[in-house]
Amino acid sequence: MFQSFEVKSAPQFGRERATALRAGFADLGIDGFLVPRADEYQGEYVPASAERLAWLTGFTGSAGIALVTQREAVVFVDGRYVTQLAEQVDGTVFTGGDLVNEPVHVWLTRHAPKGFRLGIDPWLHAGAEVRRLEKALAEIGGSLVLLERNPLDALWTDRPAEPLGAVAIQKQEHAGRLASGKIAEIGSQVRDKGAAAVLITDPSSVAWIFNIRGEDVPHTPHPLSRAIIPAEGTAEIFLDKRKTGIEAEAYLAQLALQRPPSELLTRLAALSKNGGKILIDPDLTPLALTRAIDAAGGEVVETADPARLPRACKNGEELGGSAEAHLQDGAAMVEFLHWLDRQAPGSITEIDAVKALEAARVRVGRNMQNPLRDISFDTISGAGEHGAVIHYRVTTETNRKLGAGELFLIDSGAQYVNGTTDITRTVAVGAVPEDRKRFFTLVLKGMIAISTARFPKGTRGCDLDPLARIALWKAGGDYAHGTGHGVGSYLSVHEGPQRISRLATQELLPGMILSNEPGYYRPGSFGIRIENLIYVEAAEEIEGGDQPMLSFKTLTWCPIDRRLVLPALLTAEELAWLNGYHAEVRDRLTPLLDDQATKDWLAQATEPLA
Repeated sequence: MFQSFEVKSAPQFGRERATALRAGFADLGIDGFLVPRADEYQGEYVPASAERLAWLTGFTGSAGIALVTQREAVVFVDGRYVTQLAEQVDGTVFTGGDLVNEPVHVWLTRHAPKGFRLGIDPWLHAGAEVRRLEKALAEIGGSLVLLERNPLDALWTDRPAEPLGAVAIQKQEHAGRLASGKIAEIGSQVRDKGAAAVLITDPSSVAWIFNIRGEDVPHTPHPLSRAIIPAEGTAEIFLDKRKTGIEAEAYLAQLALQRPPSELLTRLAALSKNGGKILIDPDLTPLALTRAIDAAGGEVVETADPARLPRACKNGEELGGSAEAHLQDGAAMVEFLHWLDRQAPGSITEIDAVKALEAARVRVGRNMQNPLRDISFDTISGAGEHGAVIHYRVTTETNRKLGAGELFLIDSGAQYVNGTTDITRTVAVGAVPEDRKRFFTLVLKGMIAISTARFPKGTRGCDLDPLARIALWKAGGDYAHGTGHGVGSYLSVHEGPQRISRLATQELLPGMILSNEPGYYRPGSFGIRIENLIYVEAAEEIEGGDQPMLSFKTLTWCPIDRRLVLPALLTAEELAWLNGYHAEVRDRLTPLLDDQATKDWLAQATEPLA
């Protein structure tokens, strides 16, 4: 299994660990300390050695930050994790904070006492975030204290070792572009800005630029590394040689100087001498690196990571590979759903379902050119009330059976060398009440609205987000997460800057892959989410129209549970889309299935609705 079901949350230690952390405040000269989910690479998914937030609080979600003061401790999360937070932390020690509407810097201005001294580890916070904190503290006469060492690391006596996952080369047939061309293009941009070099701190950008992949982080195949690309001369990649074998080292030697991570500060200092200009992304670069440039006399020039947008706009080979990966993944999903449909209500558990799905992906992959490499995140397998926990992670303690009359939500994804997948299906376990069907159909209407949207150049994710919600809004419902996130090409399942959400201001450009996943959640009762991946197609003229319009093309092929659809709530156009989608699912996936019973099930699951 690529996934563990062991209980990772340890809320019973929260009081002891928070007390031990506070005991050191006086010696450090601080009144409070921030513990982010991010690691030294500012990643969403982090290695076990960087799970400081989970170690302290018990909260294991992928987004959050804790503020511990002498009198209180607040864990800030967004809407996806409100229910999970309440279940995972000791509520007598930690209270919940709102990461969106009252993030830490806003909380400080409203609740922190005058003269508050906030300690941070400068390796765990990017410059843009630090500026917000400094501004907030200045309003209350407070100050930011940059600590030389993270006080949690001294308390965490059994902290795991840093990872040394093997590095592999991402072949051009999957990458679509040579690494040498990417490096040259970025070097040219550095010259155009009159800088000496650009510092690349996002491991996914390093992986994309150099066409390499790694195994340092669970389910995200990038190696933890950084790079410097100069205006003139040879690029440098800071990557531990214990991760690279002979082939990878020989490959990288043609592109860059491979240096140990410990030499990064020395190299930045050398480039910074005599006022050397270094480009950095303030949202991705740890403050510790920005300070190192300043200390050496260099000039920090803030700009967007030059790889981020090109990485988001997939080329033809990347899109073609993703399409192939999704067909393979769709065949595995059909095998799994057929298996699930044969199980009597109450006979299997959430963990059984996760194991069966992973086994289907492995089994289908054996007959394909690109077998399963990993899952793209821990599968969300929630029956009944667990489906209402947006990022629910099943463990041996929470595992429950799929009962009759319930909804079962399964959100999963896979990593193949030619693409990353992410799909959610909500299915009926036996006969379910009409109100579940009603909300399922309203969610489906939102998913169809995004799938069929046409929009002009310049449209942002925030402009489209209401399309997915309007049917729910009219019924008095909503969901506390974005409608869609960007997806990488055999990289992170969560990739920026493209999103579909209230806060998404990035223009949607051709080649960007996004998820399309509206939902509805009734805490303590049920949850619904339907998710396909889509990508932005180039603008085309519309007959009789005034200007070309962009659109989305669907990547995901898998039946949507017809038993949960109320056709009377769909417009003629929506019903035509659903029937057309199911016809295409049947045509695309049937040739990939070996078992006749599975083919027959697929034919039945994709019959048109009247």
